Amino acid sequence: MNRKQEMIKKLAKRAKARKNKVVPSNPSTKTVERYISKADREKIALAEAAEQATTATTADNAETKATPKADKE
Repeated sequence: MNRKQEMIKKLAKRAKARKNKVVPSNPSTKTVERYISKADREKIALAEAAEQATTATTADNAETKATPKADKE
């Protein structure tokens, strides 16, 4: 890469950085979908699975506790 190309690349990077810092005066209510990496997707999936497992176990525990009481009455 020659010197002129390097300067153009640096200028483009700086311009992009300046643009990213600017807060829009009228932000839209629709959020921009961002790229989620494969590792982040796996973390989200594991968190959801753990949450579902905890809700399932708490529901099972509630049912087992409620069932003997119903039999006694």
